[in-house]
Amino acid sequence: MAAMAPGGGGSGSGVNPFLSDSDEDDEEVAATEDRRAGLRLGAGVGLDPGSAGSLSPQDPMALGSSARPGLAVETSAAPAAPGGSGETPARLSIDAIAAQLLRDQYLLTALELHTELLESGRELPRLRDYFSNPGNFERQSGTPPGMGAPGIPGASIVGGAGGREPSTTSGGGQLNRAGSISTLDSLDFARYSDDGNRETDERVAEHEVPLQERKNYKSSPEIQEPIKPLEKRALNFLVNEFLLKNNYKLTSITFSDENDDQDFELWDDVGLNIPKPPDLLQLYRDFGNHQVTGKDLVDVASGVDEDELEALTPILGNVPPTLDTPLPIENTLLVQKLEDKISLLNNEKWSLMEQIRRLESEMDILKTEHFATPAVGDSVQPSLVWSSQKDSEDNRQSPVVNSSDQEKTKDVQLEIPDAADSFIPKENSSGSFPRKEREELPPSSVSNKTTLHFDQPNRKLSPAFHQALLSFCRMSADSRLGSEVSRIADSEKSVMLMLGRCLPHIVPNVLLAKREELIPLILCTACLHPEPKERDQLLHILFNLIKRPDDEQRQMILTGCVAFARHVGPTRVEAELLPQCWEQINHKYPERRLLVAESCGALAPYLPKEIRSSLVLSMLQQMLMEDKADLVREAVIKSLGIIMGYIDDPDKYQQGFELLLSALGDPSERVVSATHQVFLPAYAAWTTELGNLQSHLIPTLLNKIEKLLREGEHGLDEHKLHMYLSALQSLIPSLFALVLQNAPFSSKAKLHGEVPHIEVTRFPRPMSPLQDVSTVIGSREQLAVLLQLYDYQLEHEGTTGWESLLWVVNQLLPQLIEIVGKINVTSTACVHEFSRFFWRLCRTFGKIFTNTKVKPQFQEILRLSEENIDSSAGNGVLTKATVPIYATGVLTCYIQEEDRKLLVGFLEDVMTLLSLSHAPLDSLKASFVELGANPAYHELLLTVLWYGVVHTSALVRCTAARMFELLVKGVNETLVAQRVVPALITLSSDPEISVRIATIPAFGTIMETVIQRELLERVKMQLASFLEDPQYQDQHSLHTEVIRTFGRVGPNAEPRFRDEFVIPHLHKLALVNNLQIVDSKRLDIATHLFEAYSALSCCFISEDLMVNHFLPGLRCLRTDMEHLSPEHEVILSSMIKECEQKVENKTVQEPPGSMSIAASLVSEDTKTKFLNKMGQLTTSGAMLANVFQRKK
Repeated sequence: MAAMAPGGGGSGSGVNPFLSDSDEDDEEVAATEDRRAGLRLGAGVGLDPGSAGSLSPQDPMALGSSARPGLAVETSAAPAAPGGSGETPARLSIDAIAAQLLRDQYLLTALELHTELLESGRELPRLRDYFSNPGNFERQSGTPPGMGAPGIPGASIVGGAGGREPSTTSGGGQLNRAGSISTLDSLDFARYSDDGNRETDERVAEHEVPLQERKNYKSSPEIQEPIKPLEKRALNFLVNEFLLKNNYKLTSITFSDENDDQDFELWDDVGLNIPKPPDLLQLYRDFGNHQVTGKDLVDVASGVDEDELEALTPILGNVPPTLDTPLPIENTLLVQKLEDKISLLNNEKWSLMEQIRRLESEMDILKTEHFATPAVGDSVQPSLVWSSQKDSEDNRQSPVVNSSDQEKTKDVQLEIPDAADSFIPKENSSGSFPRKEREELPPSSVSNKTTLHFDQPNRKLSPAFHQALLSFCRMSADSRLGSEVSRIADSEKSVMLMLGRCLPHIVPNVLLAKREELIPLILCTACLHPEPKERDQLLHILFNLIKRPDDEQRQMILTGCVAFARHVGPTRVEAELLPQCWEQINHKYPERRLLVAESCGALAPYLPKEIRSSLVLSMLQQMLMEDKADLVREAVIKSLGIIMGYIDDPDKYQQGFELLLSALGDPSERVVSATHQVFLPAYAAWTTELGNLQSHLIPTLLNKIEKLLREGEHGLDEHKLHMYLSALQSLIPSLFALVLQNAPFSSKAKLHGEVPHIEVTRFPRPMSPLQDVSTVIGSREQLAVLLQLYDYQLEHEGTTGWESLLWVVNQLLPQLIEIVGKINVTSTACVHEFSRFFWRLCRTFGKIFTNTKVKPQFQEILRLSEENIDSSAGNGVLTKATVPIYATGVLTCYIQEEDRKLLVGFLEDVMTLLSLSHAPLDSLKASFVELGANPAYHELLLTVLWYGVVHTSALVRCTAARMFELLVKGVNETLVAQRVVPALITLSSDPEISVRIATIPAFGTIMETVIQRELLERVKMQLASFLEDPQYQDQHSLHTEVIRTFGRVGPNAEPRFRDEFVIPHLHKLALVNNLQIVDSKRLDIATHLFEAYSALSCCFISEDLMVNHFLPGLRCLRTDMEHLSPEHEVILSSMIKECEQKVENKTVQEPPGSMSIAASLVSEDTKTKFLNKMGQLTTSGAMLANVFQRKK
């Protein structure tokens, strides 16, 4: 380009090719020409102002390792410039000073000088031309302006003050043009990415872009690099968000369909580890207002590493605004000051790191007893020492020179360069280190194993020429990755530093399904890395490694956290791991919160004890109260259990009790189950240590149960009762362990000789290992010894002095029995809960304890003897829940023959006493229902009932007949045929009519549940004899019982039995009732008939049966109700009308082939939907099968 060609004497060089000086006034042009003429005078004595910033390709020193000699020559020649005209001025001209500043790359100073000259109205053309030329600020292969290639500080900006040719190179490098007018506000910062140095292939030459287009556009689309996948996904998300907010819903749907690989509801699906940016409108409005800073843009847009960021900083600091887009001077100066401060801090950092590495190298040398330092000529490439300051620094290293090479290097002071520098070219404009990065490389450490020797050619080339020659080796050492690749770690610390830098870039590029493979690497680095900030970043990566970790992945992360905790100790666990948990306590994904909850428990053993009982406990309490996910709360409960196993602050006992109550009352069954399995046993163990199990925990739960019973006289809260009682049940193993450990014989329990055997069925099956008594005691062997001494003590020595057992006998059992007497005997759930509690209590404390301590207290209360039969006073306790709970919770604990006989005798006595005293049978029924649920007790219950069948008292036989109704439903048909039906038929021929009537409900239940034809026929014949035998015609109570039974079993009975027997006999009973004279009996029968017909009206009834029996029976019943109960008569009229309409609808048949309009519409709609569904199927028959599957 002509504009960039060198001008003779520098007259036209450095002028911005996109700007024109035609607008300058004549006086300014004249002044410019005068100054340029004065500068030409200096050319005769060696000072070329027109090329003041140039480094001549013919100058070997310029191509060598330093530009300082050339600078010194020109500096010394500058005062002689005016001497060409015979004058000796007292000071340098401003133009010469500007040339020197530009030559030495003091660009900030030059910019300040330019600004001051502008303000004073004395603009200097050299500075104006330089700062208006964007070519002076173009990036040269990633090497920042002002840094230069390694070995030539400040030489990277080619085309400095004068107009240098584009082909002018620094050490053979190629000048690369930017794709646009590269001023400060148009630099393409997105190019500084961690994807490598890609701009070379994407750059467009200036002559390919029209001049006018370059003026009008700061960034042309043709020269923008292709959009990256993550950038595309981020923009897609923002575009879709914009469309939805502005009601372009159809466009948004189409846009979503075209990007079906992206979830537009979640920003995290984009894949960028940054928060969601503002919407498009906000970005558009703020586009021209925001202040661009290098670090902010690089961090957000490209994730650039710190090393590359520091290489980028000088670019932003040294590029001023162009004339087209001026920036305020104040902003420019502020940016320059901040950049200077960053540069100073970075230099200090590199200096300290260099000192550390050198000290480490010296330590390695001291540790090594035998080593050999390679000769400079054999192992490394010599390089020139640039200054005396560098000499003093490098005097710390003592080079050893081969005798054969000493003469060749006599006049040149040599140093041992970095290990990496022996392989990396010192000067390469397209792929070289910045000086700062090169200084970062570790010094070569002496190998303990082998010393490497490299053959050097016997040539006389200068080191500078060697370096310039090697610069043509294309190596990408100036990028972040290239810098890491070129550095080989020489110690464990170096490896950790390298991993700390690389892992944040590796993790996002690993598949989510395989990221757990990185856990060992992340953990080792986090453990051993010296920098706290890097360790925090690595642990943050660990907890955010997988967006929604599954069970296996969470287990792997937890395993790693525990390993980390074991390695680093409690202080670092508190300082480094816990903050990661705290950050994610409210994460939107439950899997992340689950990881936090599990981590609290897993890390509990490795935390300081103060932290366990304060911060961790508070975190878990917050999650238990606030988290809505059942799985998370379940994990919280398990972690709370672990915390309870390690906590030792008694002040936290009450807080633990409140957490226990909250957990027991949780609506999720999973959480409650985890509470019983983990939290409650762990809390009970701590309570036992504190001595609060018998003094606080169990009494408090009992008091809460009593309070519930007092408040629930009109409606008991059975859920809370279950909650407290189940907690008491889970505490039984801990209570028994306490009794054993505090027994008088506990000191004698020594393991010696043969260990006694514990029966498998000795204890109830525990809900979890923590509820196993052997686990609480310590071992099964220790428990076996204690049990042997326990049984002996109870049987032979008694309980004197045994405080813990006496508390159970004298306080716990009486209070429990009192509570049992208060519960409602008709509440099957309550009876079952208490029954299971006593069963577990008796099985855990053993048979001797049950027989000698539990049974006597119940028997004392029940007082079963015929002497107590008094219908007036009544034995009230027999009608309470004490009977079924004693029978099913205490007497069923052991199933030896004597135990079964005791149970049978108790039930027979209860049945006899209740019958003879005319008391309610609810307690006996509750016992039969609870025992009948277990088939093992069916034979036993039938034995009890047979005792009642053959009893001499009709009252007892009547009670036995009614109990058969409860038993039939759960007994298999074989027992029904062999034991139940014969007993009922025996009772149906009983001399007492009341006994015969009592068998009717049981016969009805058999008709409802049995399917054997022969059995049904026998029952049918017996019921028919009740209805058709003349002796029962006036038995009002029998007819009432039959009608009630028909109404109960009719809807569920076999259809044939219902059609042929039940409905016709109901019709007959309705007819007979019309003739009843006594209104009370007539109304009683009519009321039961009304209930029976209402139940049967829901069944399918054939037309003949409807016309012949059902409707006539309803009409007879309506006749009764017209006189006795008009309100029922209205309902009956409605029922009759409905039945008549059914009959009429059946008789009016539709013509064949005809179809109603509604039916045809439904048919067409169904057909259309089916065809549409079929049209969606494209391939296999498996998909076709899915059409006919029921939706779940």
